[in-house]
Amino acid sequence: MAGRLPEERVDKPVTYQRWGSLTFLHWAFDPSVIQRRLPAGFEVDTFDGAAYVSMTPFVMTFRLTGLPPIPGIRRFPETNVRTYVRGPDGQDGIWFFSLEASSLPLVLGARALYGVPYVWAAMSVDVASTVRYRSRRRTGRPAGHDITVAPGEPCEGTELDHWLSGRWRGWTRVAGRYCTVPAEHPPWPLYEATVVHLEESLLDAHGLPRPAEPPLARYSPGTDARLGLPRPGVFRRSAGG
Repeated sequence: MAGRLPEERVDKPVTYQRWGSLTFLHWAFDPSVIQRRLPAGFEVDTFDGAAYVSMTPFVMTFRLTGLPPIPGIRRFPETNVRTYVRGPDGQDGIWFFSLEASSLPLVLGARALYGVPYVWAAMSVDVASTVRYRSRRRTGRPAGHDITVAPGEPCEGTELDHWLSGRWRGWTRVAGRYCTVPAEHPPWPLYEATVVHLEESLLDAHGLPRPAEPPLARYSPGTDARLGLPRPGVFRRSAGG
């Protein structure tokens, strides 16, 4: 279940990933707004009655198990837009609205392997006393962001922080069937963060209303993760069989 510590071990990872220089931006939403945007059989997961949508720009370092680094895939910027759900089998996890990435080989490969909605984008991450993330989609409807945050002091993180960041599976659809992708990584090292500049059109691209309040922001220097193969989800039978 969601929380600071991993839910399970990924003993046979397909990929090793590092999610570095990462910022969490979390917005609270009315659960009904998010529920309308989920596939049948999925329920929005809530914390104290609120649903959340998160935007997570970061630098991805990527390696396939048993293979040397692949040119164009090893290291690149990425930004995820995600929400939190309970799948048809009751397990909590992440539902991705989109994953922007600057690596075209990764975009094509991950769509095929994991069925996740990657989008090719022109992106950059500049790390100094502040961290600036820029992205603009190369294909489809124009959308992107220009975000600058100032990392602050390390923090323990609240229960909400760990509920949002400590997610140990992503839900996706592979060959017409819903699957989970297990993930294992150490607890996130979290820092306070101040949003210096926030310009984005990704929420609008997914038909989400403009949030009334600024996001809850946290920064992390990163963590190393192991991801497993997609596993078919289990659909619970209704009371009628």
